[in-house]
Amino acid sequence: MTKPKIGVQAMMLKEKFEEIGPFETLKKVSELGYHSVEISQIPMTPENVDEIKRAKDEFGMDIASLSCVVRGEGNDDLETQFDKIVEDCKTLDVDLLRIGMLPFENMRNLDTVLAFTREANEYAVKLKEHGINLYYHNHHVEFRKYDGKFLLDIIAEECPDLGFELDLHWVQRGGANPIDIIEKYADRTELIHLKDYRIGEISDEAFEALEAGDQMTFYEAFTNVIEFAELGQGSMDYKAIIEAALEAGGVRYMLVEQDMLYGRDPFDCLADSRDHLIELGYEDLF
Repeated sequence: MTKPKIGVQAMMLKEKFEEIGPFETLKKVSELGYHSVEISQIPMTPENVDEIKRAKDEFGMDIASLSCVVRGEGNDDLETQFDKIVEDCKTLDVDLLRIGMLPFENMRNLDTVLAFTREANEYAVKLKEHGINLYYHNHHVEFRKYDGKFLLDIIAEECPDLGFELDLHWVQRGGANPIDIIEKYADRTELIHLKDYRIGEISDEAFEALEAGDQMTFYEAFTNVIEFAELGQGSMDYKAIIEAALEAGGVRYMLVEQDMLYGRDPFDCLADSRDHLIELGYEDLF
């Protein structure tokens, strides 16, 4: 059984990529002790691809996966840029490609979801001809139930060639048990996102609204108090979760991510998550 590598999801560093460039950003990531990265929300221009490759070669950085959409003007979309995406994967020695989100317009109902994911499955078949596997990244909406079944399970049944990138914070936010989902889809999961689930503070403005008799404004703040958090700063048991991922056997990359940083520097957030993972005993996975 190959041990997975702990890395970074580049989405949380997109401003750093813009400010100091891919090479310097990945140099800092390497200095923090992370040696693999998933590229997401980073424009895959020839210049950026060249810098990512230079960082990969100079720092021994694994490019865990690249990102794409099925269709979308100006993006790395499979409909019009299939050959370019495959070329980028070959240039960066990547065999994992991921779709980061179910498009908003496809969240309307079960038919619109499946129209999208079935199309993605067709591309998954085509990509396999080039030695590339395609994965679908979940959020919480995939844990809506249709006739008693999670949407994620329906997608799995309808799209057999599409793997899963399990985002464990969003699994938790969707009300499911991350360990159960890891175990259920052990044979279809090579990528996992690690971020914690924190209950934040209710703002002073919300309490002022309550004192003024505006209970609905307060209740909205009360029900939306969930935050994305550095590992160890929330309520998720990542020791048990990572042990389940190790037991699953097929996970290749576990990627630290934080969708919102609440004013903190992303490198500081990554350092805190790294320290927690080392405290849990996973230094050898870096």
